[in-house]
Amino acid sequence: MPVRFLSAIAAFTITIFLAACSSSPDIYSRSKDGPPSQWGDVSQIPNAVPKHTTLSKSGNPASYVVLGKRYYVMKSSKGYKERGIASWYGSKFHGKRTSSGEPYNMHAMTAAHKTLPLPTYVKVTNLKNGRQVIVKVNDRGPFHENRIIDLSHTAAIKLGIKGTGTGLVEVEAIDPEHWNAEKKIAKSSPAVNNVSASDVNSIYLQIGAFISSNNAYALKNQVNNALNSTLARVTSTLNNNQKFYRVRIGPLNSVQQADKLTEQLTQKGFNSPRIVID
Repeated sequence: MPVRFLSAIAAFTITIFLAACSSSPDIYSRSKDGPPSQWGDVSQIPNAVPKHTTLSKSGNPASYVVLGKRYYVMKSSKGYKERGIASWYGSKFHGKRTSSGEPYNMHAMTAAHKTLPLPTYVKVTNLKNGRQVIVKVNDRGPFHENRIIDLSHTAAIKLGIKGTGTGLVEVEAIDPEHWNAEKKIAKSSPAVNNVSASDVNSIYLQIGAFISSNNAYALKNQVNNALNSTLARVTSTLNNNQKFYRVRIGPLNSVQQADKLTEQLTQKGFNSPRIVID
């Protein structure tokens, strides 16, 4: 379960609110959050239905700052697709106002994202078991390094990540205008896009990517010296016929290992690495 952010009414108010709460760590704390005391058969809760909605007036400032980091809200969700780590949030925030102004309902099919426009509908695929859900993104978060989406308690159960707290997922924005009713996924059945555990590789921390191999190897040496290890490696890839040299650590055994290394690198003065699932 992630660090959370309780939003304010508008961009200006967000700034004032965050400044006022900067000395109140409980606003962002995971402590005391958890599942509801009781819940029923979540398989009977349907996926969110993508539809055109007006953008939230309170949830879409050009940018905002949380815990000293500035986030820039995307002008459009068109074409958004990303793989990373999902988390979930529950009873601590149930009934409280989300960034979009709607009350958070841990039993509904919703989610939080740091930069997608609010609201946005997304398809989330668990890369370990192939399950898929559709959720409405109506909140901001998760403000924990290495997390890309924060799911409601029900969505987490349906994806099969509630017990572990996190999961490897692919998040893809849905354009309601082109949403084909015949392709709507039912409940949280196995994915129809041939995603399976055998397709999933591993978690990597990418610390940098360069056109110059000299720069890549220089950074690799800096990282290994700082960590007193040989964990960082340089790999190459082609993107639009351009060769890039990537400085990565991995494959990693777990999300916890990725979190620990991220904290160590940040403490050593490196920019926060990016989670990559290859």
